Amino acid sequence: MTGPNRHRQATSTTETQTEQSSSHDDAEAIDPTEVDPEDVIKTDDGELMHEPTGLILDDEQIDHGPEWRSFSKAERDKKSRVGAPMTEMLHDRGLTTSIGWQNKDAHGRSLSSEKRTQMNRLRKWQNRIRTQDSSERNLQQALGEIDRMASALGVPDATREMASVMYRRALDENLLIGRSIEAVATAALYAACRQENIPRSLSETTPVSRVDRKEIARTYRYISDELNLEIEPADPKQYIPRFASKLDLAPEVQQKANDVIDTAIEAGLLSGKSPTGFAAAAIYSASLLCNEKVTQQRIAEVANVTEVTVRNRYQEQLEAMGIDV
Repeated sequence: MTGPNRHRQATSTTETQTEQSSSHDDAEAIDPTEVDPEDVIKTDDGELMHEPTGLILDDEQIDHGPEWRSFSKAERDKKSRVGAPMTEMLHDRGLTTSIGWQNKDAHGRSLSSEKRTQMNRLRKWQNRIRTQDSSERNLQQALGEIDRMASALGVPDATREMASVMYRRALDENLLIGRSIEAVATAALYAACRQENIPRSLSETTPVSRVDRKEIARTYRYISDELNLEIEPADPKQYIPRFASKLDLAPEVQQKANDVIDTAIEAGLLSGKSPTGFAAAAIYSASLLCNEKVTQQRIAEVANVTEVTVRNRYQEQLEAMGIDV
């Protein structure tokens, strides 16, 4: 090797060693507690590494997940070796076991007639002992009612859980005295929807309940006061997307309806008005402003309000916007 080439190689080697030494010194100088989380990555070996410097922050990470992989819900349920998680939607929180309805043993073989008779008797007794007293039976009935109504209204599981917790609180504080199980269950579900900003009105809740609207409203006010529930007034704009979707309206109509509501609220027109009727009128006002053909009757049917409500509210809203009706 010639002299100049040897000199360039030695210089390159020295620069590389200098860069590695500098990077190593920077890594040692970093305090792991002051590292920006965005600069931390997880390697294939499960280590936490500071990407700019290569500093290993933690090499003893524990993977709390299962040791198997699944690519579908059916495959995940098949491989899982644990039961369902605890839930407030069951009176026993899902902690009790249940005897399967298939009359087969662990190897998949059919049971004899004598064994089938014995298993039927065991199932019957198990259902009896799961509810040991009247309070548990009432709780089981109420939670079943909440689940049935929530399914009819399309309410998510998180809201069902909250409604179940509210009913349990009402039961623990003896708020059911003089009131029916169905009324308190419906009021708890309605309160949970209000608290979770799920747009479900009393007019929509009443048809799926076994009690009338006045009883639901009276019970809702009672448990709301007694349980100190902090529930904000319903926002009419929460109903706009669902109503507009059922009416198959364009996105610009929805945006215009929101603008109409904002203007009407600034003018103080919402006080004492039904949120669903206000939203329905805003959609009709927006449809007029956007030249969309939709009738008051159709909007009233979707919003479950009267045509008179739509007519009165939309006139007030357009006047608030400075538009002559």
